[in-house]
Amino acid sequence: MIHRSPLTSKDQHRSVEHVVVVGAGGFGRETLDVLDADPSAPTVLGVVDDAPRAIDLDRLAARRVRYLGTLREWSATAPPEVQYVLAVGAPDVRQRLVAAAPLAGRQAATAVHPSATIGSQVKLAAGVVICAGVHISTNVQLGAHTHVGAGAILGHDTVTAPSVSINPAAVVSGSVSIETGVLVGAGATILQGIILRSNSTVGAAACVTRDVDPGAVVKGVPAR
Repeated sequence: MIHRSPLTSKDQHRSVEHVVVVGAGGFGRETLDVLDADPSAPTVLGVVDDAPRAIDLDRLAARRVRYLGTLREWSATAPPEVQYVLAVGAPDVRQRLVAAAPLAGRQAATAVHPSATIGSQVKLAAGVVICAGVHISTNVQLGAHTHVGAGAILGHDTVTAPSVSINPAAVVSGSVSIETGVLVGAGATILQGIILRSNSTVGAAACVTRDVDPGAVVKGVPAR
């Protein structure tokens, strides 16, 4: 599952020439910014989305990014070597899309903003998106399609499963374990050694001082 150990963003794209961004919403455009900021990133062919809003299509047109249709329409004609970045903010939707027929068997690309600080022995699985100003410490492992929002901090030895969202300015301390489908809200703090179990949600600005049960929603200081 975890198979990449990059030291620079350039390493992420060495064998990738073309990608599409899946998701026309706000995080899709943030992901476009991440790719645009990296001179070594692959060429973005456009954006696919099963149900884009008119305002999102207008915003894509304003930046001259092509809308390529639905996932099924795009995958029916796209060459197999074209990779994708799954830029949908909701972890549960990412889990569903990655298992769906249009994406099954197609390789995901990784997007890392050049301003992010990536420590030694960090492993990023396919499809990870790391936004501007993120700091990732040593021996962190991020599962497939994990998103790390702008300015977030991940402490040493933290491990995430696939389809995790760590929102902007969150602070995840060392040796934290984050299971599949977890969402960590903006500005939240997770203390060292905590386990966030599958599909749980940590509210914005919460401080998590104990393990969180599967599917639970916790908020406040301390988080309950």
